[in-house]
Amino acid sequence: MKEKMFTVGKIINTHGIRGDVKVLRVSDFEERFDIGNTLYLFTGDKLVSELIIDGHRIHKGFDLVHFKGLDNINDVEHFKGSSLKIPESQLSELGENEYYYHEIIGCEVFTGEGESLGFVKEILSPGANDVWVVKPSKGKDILIPYIEDVVIDINVEGKRIVIEPMEGLLE
Repeated sequence: MKEKMFTVGKIINTHGIRGDVKVLRVSDFEERFDIGNTLYLFTGDKLVSELIIDGHRIHKGFDLVHFKGLDNINDVEHFKGSSLKIPESQLSELGENEYYYHEIIGCEVFTGEGESLGFVKEILSPGANDVWVVKPSKGKDILIPYIEDVVIDINVEGKRIVIEPMEGLLE
């Protein structure tokens, strides 16, 4: 497949004996796992299979997904650790001030005074708002809540984010 691919989930385990897989979603769009949608299974950078979803539900914070024709645990056991991706053509149009995870991850984060804090290495979705995990050049990770009071400017083309840290955020 020549088109650029984007990860929407990672298969972390099987679930039950009927071919369901437990997926850690790395997409804000739950509809990526709607019945009838096609996902592409990758192991590393290698396309392994094209899969059609014929079952989906949420269980204990994870997506449980079933693929057409894979009705036994033995059919999906070897999928553990693989990524589920979609082609660029399936990306949805976003509204103003909305961003895909892949646009934010890798951006350098600065304070309003121009001090570099590090680079966004991952995005967590614990509840009301996303939390960006910033890896500084030394020291422990910094957790930045994606809220209007903190995130002042995002320039995805320049891979630059400016924040105004709340009191205690950088301690």
